[in-house]
Amino acid sequence: MLHENKTPLTIVTGFLGSGKTTLLSNVLKDKSFAGTSVIINEYGQAGLDHRLIRRIEERTTLLSGGCVCCNRREDLVAELQDMLNAHQKGELPLDRVILETTGLADPAPILFSILTHPLLVHHFYIDMVIACLDAANGELHLQNNPESVKQIVAADRVIITKTDISSPEVVETLRQKIQLINPAAQISTAAHGQVGIDIFAAPIAPDIDRLQNLSATAGEHATNIHSMAIQFEKPLDWLAFGIWLSMLLQKHGESMFRVKGIVDVGELGPIVLNGVQHIIHPPQHLPDWRDYEERNSQIVFIMRDIQPQQILASLNAFQHLIGAEPEIKEICLDPFA
Repeated sequence: MLHENKTPLTIVTGFLGSGKTTLLSNVLKDKSFAGTSVIINEYGQAGLDHRLIRRIEERTTLLSGGCVCCNRREDLVAELQDMLNAHQKGELPLDRVILETTGLADPAPILFSILTHPLLVHHFYIDMVIACLDAANGELHLQNNPESVKQIVAADRVIITKTDISSPEVVETLRQKIQLINPAAQISTAAHGQVGIDIFAAPIAPDIDRLQNLSATAGEHATNIHSMAIQFEKPLDWLAFGIWLSMLLQKHGESMFRVKGIVDVGELGPIVLNGVQHIIHPPQHLPDWRDYEERNSQIVFIMRDIQPQQILASLNAFQHLIGAEPEIKEICLDPFA
C-alpha cells in the first residue's frame, strides 16, 4: 500500500475565529485519538489555543510568533522531525499528527514544505485538509479576505461552524458558495463545535453527480477564480496525462489553486489525484472500484486568471498530439465570471 508505515498528517485551517480550536478540543476527547499529537500555530508570541486543548497537553506543541505558511516553516519541519525521533525511540505514540494553522495561513506553502522534504515525505503523508468556516461571518470573510478563499480552495472537507447561532437559510447560502468555490470539497456542519470523529475519515474523490446538479448562480464575488469538472468516459494513459499535468503546473502552478479527482488508468483500481497549486500529492493507487458506482475518470480544476476552456483546449491538443483522444464529458462551473 502507498501509505504503509507512514503517519497521517491532517491540516486544520480556517479564518480567524472560525472555531478550529473548539472543534479540535471536542474531537480529541475521543479515546480513538489517544495516539494523536497536535501542533498549534499561533501568529502572536503569546499563544493561548494550546492551553485550551488540555486533554492532550503533553502531546500538544505550540509554534508561536509567526505563521507556518511563511516565516515559520522551518520550525514546523523541525517539530515533525522531533516527533518522529521520539516515536522511533518509543517515547511518543504517533498514530496521527494534526496541525492547526493560524487564521491567516495559506495551506499551500505548508503542503509544499512537507511534501518536498526528503525525510518527512518518507514518514508522513497528508491525508486531508479540513477548513472551518464561521456561519455567522463566513460570507464576509470570503468577500473581504483572500486567505479565507485560499483555505476553502485547499480543503478536502469544509466544516461550517457556529450553525447554532445562524439561521438555516444563512447556512444553506454559505454551503452553496463553498460548493461554487471548491466543487471537490465535502461539506459538514457543526453546532457548538460538535462534530463526529468521522470527519477525520479522509474523503477520496469529488462527487460528480453533485457537481452536475450545481447551479452557477452564486457569486456576487468580483474575482477571477474559475472552476471546472471534467469526466472521461474511457481510461486515460496515465503516463501521458501525467506529462500534460506536469507541464500545466510548471507553467501555471501559482494560478492553479486545486486539482483533485479519481483517474481510471485501465487497471483493477483507480488512481486518486490531489494537488494544490504546483504541488501534487503522491498519487494513491486504490485496489478496486468497489466504492464507486461508475468506472470513469472525474477531475476538478480550480484556477485563477485561467478560463475553463483554456484547460480543456490544452488537454485536447495534447491528447491529439500523442494520438490518444478519450471521450470527454465536460462540466464547466464558472460562478465568479
